[in-house]
Amino acid sequence: MDTVVATPPASVPVTLRKLYFLRFAFAAVWAALLFATADTLGPLSTALLLVYPLFDVAAAVVDVRSAKAHGGPVTPLYANIAISSLTVLALAATSGIPAVLRVWGAWAVTAGIVQLVAGAVRRHLGGQWPMIVSGAISTLAGLSFVTQAGADDPSLGSLAGYAFLGGVFFLVSALRLTRGARRPA
Repeated sequence: MDTVVATPPASVPVTLRKLYFLRFAFAAVWAALLFATADTLGPLSTALLLVYPLFDVAAAVVDVRSAKAHGGPVTPLYANIAISSLTVLALAATSGIPAVLRVWGAWAVTAGIVQLVAGAVRRHLGGQWPMIVSGAISTLAGLSFVTQAGADDPSLGSLAGYAFLGGVFFLVSALRLTRGARRPA
């Protein structure tokens, strides 16, 4: 039996590849800055905590535009925009590291599920298995953040590690998309 597999337009993987490289670079820098300030909730760490989900919203908007232009799935991306926007508002209304860890944990769980679904829906584009795995890990990490919020001396350090690991998954996906783009048709 012969099956026909729709080939995505070349610009979709190119856009995703560039976006994934950017997301890796942002996550690496962000994680380093947050790790340096992880023991206190000061002005820099507070700003960093708000910037990360805002960057996620901006990246999802770019992703939506690319997906719409090429008839790709956008529902999970819109869900991500809504979840990350609500996270910014919730983080702005919190005070204290335990509250931040609870909000971040809820965000990691819900955004992880959305990332897992988006990766599964876009498997045909290639380079999505790292996104699927990252979504699953994000969900588990979110549960651990909520647990850490109840610890005697909670720290934001685990958020830095989480962001960096997520960035590594974006890097792996970008490299896989690069490798796929070099294959002869």
